[in-house]
Amino acid sequence: MQTIALAAALAIGIGAIGPGIGIGLMAGPALSAMGRNPEAAGMIRTNMILAIVFAEAVSIYALVVALLVFFVGPTLLK
Repeated sequence: MQTIALAAALAIGIGAIGPGIGIGLMAGPALSAMGRNPEAAGMIRTNMILAIVFAEAVSIYALVVALLVFFVGPTLLK
């Protein structure tokens, strides 16, 4: 049971690092672009939010995998 909990923790931990870094790297340049060109702020914001949603989807997939490992994993080991 200890290894299953560790596997689930690693799945969500490692799976959330990438989207977190990606969102951080995406938001900084988008905000500076909105500051430099306020007329294009609406289009930049829309594209940024869409990209953030796609990055968060990867994190949600990692959460689903972690939950499957945690709850279904012990039944497979029997």
